[in-house]
Amino acid sequence: MTFIIMYRDDYDNAKFDSFDGEEIYSKPVRAGKRTYFFDVKATRGSKDYFLTITESKRRNNPDGTFSFSKHKIFLYKEDFEKFSEGLSEIIEYIKDNCFNGEIPKRAEEAGNGEAKKTDIEFEDL
Repeated sequence: MTFIIMYRDDYDNAKFDSFDGEEIYSKPVRAGKRTYFFDVKATRGSKDYFLTITESKRRNNPDGTFSFSKHKIFLYKEDFEKFSEGLSEIIEYIKDNCFNGEIPKRAEEAGNGEAKKTDIEFEDL
């Protein structure tokens, strides 16, 4: 399985921007203090496509301000099937062995039966 975990702070802007592809489609998923972004991107010249998964977590600073820490995984098409199989297997294991067949809902989702929907863009964070 080939995927890269990349921390933006580890790269100067020129290297990071040249590594990142053209955004084709994005699906944000808000989960408590974290937001996950699933982005389909095209390589330079639009010859191929890949998926980036970004975790963005809000951090409260001692002075009352906040910042976001972001972690990114690049997943290439030749690894989609193996990645999907591994993710499905581990989720099933957790459901069967850790939560009696059911993953507990977050407090904000449990009461109304439907998760809140929010339009959010990665750049807004």
